Amino acid sequence: MASENGSPRHFVKAAMSAPYLEREEEHQLALRWRDDKDEKALARLTASHMRLVISIASRFRHFGLSMGDLIQEGHVGLLEAAARFEPERQVRFSTYATWWIRASIQDYILRNWSIVRGGTSSTQKALFFNLRRLRAKMARNGASTPDSAMYEEIAAAIGVSKSDVELMNSRLSAPDTSLNAPVIESDSTAADRQDFIPCNQPLQDQTVGEVIDTGRRASWLEDALKELNERELRIVRERRLSEEGATLESLGEKLGISKERVRQIENRALQKLRTALLRDHDRTVFSS
Repeated sequence: MASENGSPRHFVKAAMSAPYLEREEEHQLALRWRDDKDEKALARLTASHMRLVISIASRFRHFGLSMGDLIQEGHVGLLEAAARFEPERQVRFSTYATWWIRASIQDYILRNWSIVRGGTSSTQKALFFNLRRLRAKMARNGASTPDSAMYEEIAAAIGVSKSDVELMNSRLSAPDTSLNAPVIESDSTAADRQDFIPCNQPLQDQTVGEVIDTGRRASWLEDALKELNERELRIVRERRLSEEGATLESLGEKLGISKERVRQIENRALQKLRTALLRDHDRTVFSS
């Protein structure tokens, strides 16, 4: 938008020189745009309010983003306001548009101030901008960082937890850092920051060892199951080796015996399995 009219300074100067609209003229332009989609009416309505966009954008210039980009986003909010404005409510367009302009600029800042997305909820958005304002105020007063009382005050006012305030403050205190950046900036051969991120996953040799041990024990169990007779094997497989695990009562009905008898057979079968495993393999493997 700025490039179409030369430099940003030239654009701002042109916007500031646009004539103000009287209430009735503003009302008629809004009606022509809403009812007839008159592009010329929209152009006059928005041009006369670009000074409002610039004024609001200037309040956010300390976020480190281009003033031209902030004005662009504010213009998007202005167009959104024009699309939603209801002239019959007898509210001045500038009053209605202010909220849309500010919201559009704030959303842009939240999308671009960091590569890590934050402030997506309304409370987090309020926390972001209120905390920035507090930090700026403290800097003007010579203070360095907020104290615990200030954290609690902000948390109560916005409706977030104290930990949320502390986390947001820590994010605002330092710029984004790439995990691929060297720990020692002046040494390109130094280890990357990501090399020092702890990993909670087991080591590769542990993973391989567990796979081998699991397969070995499964083979030992299959050999031990050969010690059981047909009824014992069925009970153990349906009670212990299936995902669902059959009940004593259901197995008793299938086998035509009482559930107490099923329990006795199961216990005897498990004891036979234990004896076979301890006899044929190292006792320490199954001692637990």
